[in-house]
Amino acid sequence: MVSLRFSFVSIVLGVLLINGIRAARKWDYEPISIDAATSDESLINFDIKMIRISRGEFGVSATVEWNYDTTEETMVEAVVYRSSSGDESDYKMLPFNLPKQTFYDYLNTYYKDVIMKNFGPCSNAPQFEDKFQPPWPKKTYVAEKCVIEGDGLPEILPPGFYKIIFNCTGASQPSWSFTAIAKLTNKMF
Repeated sequence: MVSLRFSFVSIVLGVLLINGIRAARKWDYEPISIDAATSDESLINFDIKMIRISRGEFGVSATVEWNYDTTEETMVEAVVYRSSSGDESDYKMLPFNLPKQTFYDYLNTYYKDVIMKNFGPCSNAPQFEDKFQPPWPKKTYVAEKCVIEGDGLPEILPPGFYKIIFNCTGASQPSWSFTAIAKLTNKMF
């Protein structure tokens, strides 16, 4: 009987301890580069910079002039690569890819789960609670010193160089993309 109580108490304490542990990213990053390209600067134009905020803290500042209407034919996709050395020939594709999907599906998933959480507090990017209701606003979007906290991203990633290539295309729309490279290291504390 004592053994049964001890087991039950141990299980309850274990559940409470596990429930009280908060997950946090176990990696730090140093941005290496970010480049953006567009097929028509009059419809979408980028000015994106990786900036150093303080020692060991980096962020993104950007201005995006968005002057076109998205439709159900607007498609996005992203591919993620990792390299242990940073050498271009060493990059290997990872399973963290964002499969090709409509812009609106992207907004209701990845954008809502990752972009809004990491860029919402430091930008005027649209934010919403439930499902995004089109149209995507045509305006100038500004992000100031956005620090990527990692919300919505994997908590544990192996150290190395990561390259993310994001593409957006659509019928009778501009094609645009950005490529970001960052060096990830294990977080000490």
